[in-house]
Amino acid sequence: MPNSNSAGEPEGKKVNVDYNLLRSRLESERKRLLDELEQLRAGGRPSEERREGSPFGKREEEATETFELEKRLALERRINEQLAKVEHALEKFEKGTYGLCDICGKPIDPARLEALPQASLCMICKAKYEKGKPPPG
Repeated sequence: MPNSNSAGEPEGKKVNVDYNLLRSRLESERKRLLDELEQLRAGGRPSEERREGSPFGKREEEATETFELEKRLALERRINEQLAKVEHALEKFEKGTYGLCDICGKPIDPARLEALPQASLCMICKAKYEKGKPPPG
């Protein structure tokens, strides 16, 4: 049986993870998401102008505004969800648990962390979680 490192990988496949770089990437992503939210909220004010010349004028404009509001709220919700994941990963750095699965506590594959620094589940737990989730809709 080959020797294993603390991540449970064979010694020959040892992957060096630069945790400082991952933390920096997470902090940059947090700033980007906060900026995006700020821009979204600043640009989401309803227009006082109404379309002239359309027989439906006010109703058409209200429908457009409603559609734009729904779109903006969906985007805002998605950004907030991403921000929550990034914040959670940064909290794990503070607690000293970054890189460990939230469910089983085992180390998350370094390649997964490189690809997705905010990952909080190992692939095994992620697969179980996804299987157990009810289908959307």
